[in-house]
Amino acid sequence: MVLRIEAVRGDITREHLDAIVNAANSTLLGGGGVDGAIHDAAGPALLAECRELRRTVLPDGLAVGDAVATGAGLLPARWVIHTVGPNAYRGQRDPALLASCFTRSLDVAAQVGAASVAFPAVSAGIYGWDVHDVARIAVGAIRAWAEAAVGAPTPARGRHVQLVRFVLFADAVLAAFEAALAAPAGTAEPVGS
Repeated sequence: MVLRIEAVRGDITREHLDAIVNAANSTLLGGGGVDGAIHDAAGPALLAECRELRRTVLPDGLAVGDAVATGAGLLPARWVIHTVGPNAYRGQRDPALLASCFTRSLDVAAQVGAASVAFPAVSAGIYGWDVHDVARIAVGAIRAWAEAAVGAPTPARGRHVQLVRFVLFADAVLAAFEAALAAPAGTAEPVGS
């Protein structure tokens, strides 16, 4: 399997891909930044689906580093994959937790049959992670996921995902991701994975 990875500057809520990833909080009920923008653009159906998840399968919320899919409401994507990034301000500085956000999101994307997935810079910004670290860890985690998917016996892992697009809100963030993508694969490996 060949997985194409690219980075663009843009608005993730306008992406016409199969799935977009939401940098959610554990409540799944909306918040600020990317999370708030996705909930606003998706309309009330997304919040209703998230509330149902909380009522049924996630009564304690979504754990840091995990991911879950919902429909996309009014968004042009088919699915929203919610992941909770580690918050550096709360002492959550383990790179493996951040890498898990990306790999678990890809696992979920493969399970729902998404061929294309858009990611924001999970944990950069209000969660306090340095954008260069986020870029390096994200690119390394996705490359490792794609490598593990080659020849994997389970069709749920890597069978469908063909494109990962980082959709980033600022030039400086885009530059960090472009640098991580340009680095040789061995140098972008996430620490602790």
